[in-house]
Amino acid sequence: MTSLIQILLLILDVAWFIMIAHIIMSWLINFNVLNLGQDIVRSIWYGLNNLLEPIYGRIRRVLPPMGGLDLAPLVALIGIYALRIILINNAPAF
Repeated sequence: MTSLIQILLLILDVAWFIMIAHIIMSWLINFNVLNLGQDIVRSIWYGLNNLLEPIYGRIRRVLPPMGGLDLAPLVALIGIYALRIILINNAPAF
């Protein structure tokens, strides 16, 4: 059981870092540090969007409109962190 919990924690860590990369990249695009006209930037951006939009879309349906402020990534990060805490705290029970 310990191996299964470690694999789940690894998957949560990878998801955490992908979301952080997406958030940082969105800031860099919005502040014109990165340009979507470049092929590599565009392909990475659309890849991350296609990967994370199913998660963010479900969260956005539940959250009320915030006037242009997207809190879906923050809620997803908190959810991943909460799942990580639950797995770690319940690991001895398995």
